[in-house]
Amino acid sequence: MALSPMDVTQLAAVDSARAARVLDEVRSAALSGRRAPVAPRPVIGQSWERMLRGGVDPDHGFRSGLLSHEEVQRRRASSTLRHVLPVLREGLLSVADVAHHIMVVADEEGRVLWREGSPPVLRKADGLGFEIGADWREDVVGTNGVGTPAVTGHPVQVFASEHFVRSHTSWTCAGAPITDPRDGRLIGVVDVSGPLETMHPATLAWVDSVAKLAEARLRERHVRSLERLRAVAAPVLARTAGRALVVDRHGWAAAVTGMPYTERLALPKSVSAGIRWLPALGRCSLEPLAGGWLVRAADEPVTRAGTRIVLDLRQPRRWSVDVSGGAGSWARELSPRHAELLYLLAVHRTGRSAAALAGDVFGDPARTVTVRAEMSRIRRYLGGLLEHRPYRFAENVEVDVLLPDDPHDLLPHSRAPTRDGPRTYATGPRAHP
Repeated sequence: MALSPMDVTQLAAVDSARAARVLDEVRSAALSGRRAPVAPRPVIGQSWERMLRGGVDPDHGFRSGLLSHEEVQRRRASSTLRHVLPVLREGLLSVADVAHHIMVVADEEGRVLWREGSPPVLRKADGLGFEIGADWREDVVGTNGVGTPAVTGHPVQVFASEHFVRSHTSWTCAGAPITDPRDGRLIGVVDVSGPLETMHPATLAWVDSVAKLAEARLRERHVRSLERLRAVAAPVLARTAGRALVVDRHGWAAAVTGMPYTERLALPKSVSAGIRWLPALGRCSLEPLAGGWLVRAADEPVTRAGTRIVLDLRQPRRWSVDVSGGAGSWARELSPRHAELLYLLAVHRTGRSAAALAGDVFGDPARTVTVRAEMSRIRRYLGGLLEHRPYRFAENVEVDVLLPDDPHDLLPHSRAPTRDGPRTYATGPRAHP
């Protein structure tokens, strides 16, 4: 009987041994260049392609040095993940321990910071190098439930021989990324792992729902912090003339005076007190407050002449936009969706309508509401450098795009119908590696 990629994952729920045999045949055929009995799932096949291009050895796993105990403690203390550990434990550990699974929490660099669950499974994990302080990035240890979700930005379950490295093929993982709701950046991955026979295809939905609950708790923490800052801001702004606002350390506005409310202000990577140029307001003075900054606008016109924008897409998940000109310079890290939209606008310098962008990104021109909402967020930090009707970079702005050496590494998270198009997009004006 012929099996589709989805059939194989469903088969694991009722006959894990047969599923393991099928997946082993698929892996062996794919790595040897032979025709496989069934195609690997797209997310797995794309990961295998990245591993082959990156030179990961499928037959000999590589273990990088473990972090020292002191470094693990330092990372735990500085990681935002520490605030949602109770949520992750409550949502995952009670079931994981009974079902002979373990819960693993890694930071944005793929380093394992916490690991809890069934003692026998923890001992098996030790044998795989799945230990506290270990590096489980995809380009280090191959396709897995920690590194692959970090690259794709989506939940991923890796069954048995879907792992790229042979020594991991008796293992099954389900991992989901956790992002910071303040800026959309990856802060880590939560993973549930165990022997193949203990896992179920529904495990992925379970892990993803707990990851989303953790992100919701982070949003609640952020709202409470803004409320505290608002109490500080009220008497300060009452004594302030002209345009001013109080923002937290990430640029989220707590209170505004003399100007329309703005949800977020783009701040430089390294913020310090003094006169600064900000894209939305122009020349401003920044003064520190408890938990944030008082920003006073100088009410000078924002100039665009001689401005250069560099869209840096070279790293798998470290996309950024850098703006420089006569009025100053600043940089901002980008979320996956903003990186995708700005890339499309950099390629189509004459502009794209909301419907065209919706077709590019979602394959559905009717999803204009989503596109307009995202473009509105982008314009909050690019200000007058980005025009609309259609959406486009301003004519007197120079735009450069820095691309990865391998076109396959361009925006690997993207599920857009145009995902195979970057090979042609990259030939557009001023787009270069």
